[in-house]
Amino acid sequence: MSDTVDSSEHCLRHLLSPGEPVRLDKLSTRGRDFHDDRKQADAELDELRDELAGLQRRLYAENRRKLLIILQAMDAGGKDGTVRHVFRGVDPQGVYVTSFRQPTDEELSHDFLWRVHRVVPASGSIGVFNRSHYEDVLVPRVEKLVPEDVWRNRYQQINDFERLLSESGTTILKFFLHISRDEQEKRLHARLTDPEKHWKFSDDDVVQRKHWGQYMAAYEEAFVTCGTKQVPWYVIPADQKWYRNLAIARVIVETLREMNPQYPPPSIDLDQYDLG
Repeated sequence: MSDTVDSSEHCLRHLLSPGEPVRLDKLSTRGRDFHDDRKQADAELDELRDELAGLQRRLYAENRRKLLIILQAMDAGGKDGTVRHVFRGVDPQGVYVTSFRQPTDEELSHDFLWRVHRVVPASGSIGVFNRSHYEDVLVPRVEKLVPEDVWRNRYQQINDFERLLSESGTTILKFFLHISRDEQEKRLHARLTDPEKHWKFSDDDVVQRKHWGQYMAAYEEAFVTCGTKQVPWYVIPADQKWYRNLAIARVIVETLREMNPQYPPPSIDLDQYDLG
């Protein structure tokens, strides 16, 4: 079926209702369940990228508000690809991508939000988190790195942190790139067999895959506990990369349309200058 809904309706399609239980195994990972015309989807994505570039310039010039985009997924879920395809052509001076890997010794010597708070976007900027503070309620829980009371207390701390950002002029979009276990296997196999993708493979990919069910349960609780009316979650079908890119671009562009950033008026009287 082709996708005929308008962009604002689409933004609600993959939006989770705050506080309601989530079953990821009941949510489709197939973009083709929502759109079956890749050529049409690619054409729309091109248009959205052009509009995104213009909206980003206005946000940067206005220099008042910020947009934070959080990407979470299982390994091989497509976070890097999302960044490359959705933000292609956008002015890099106004978009900052931060990848959160295993914490360093210095980061571990602070509270878990320290390394996150120091890289949130400044006024006029779009920040993209490739993984995020949610790793600190996922990995420690599944891998049993800290006691339960430690990672469970972090849910409320995350909600307080995101509320602080929201009340300080930051709009937050949270996306979970939802791939199937079969699709992950194909992508991990490609990393093992394609010399150009060997660098992407890590032993952690295999370890986390063995705990797939536990990670799904951890994500489900994070969505319910840290999905608020102010900062909800989107679960994006990600087996088809082209649909994943389109779905996320639609939400980002629609959000910026609603923010409606404006070029500021001149701070001086331009009529006094004669450049002829």
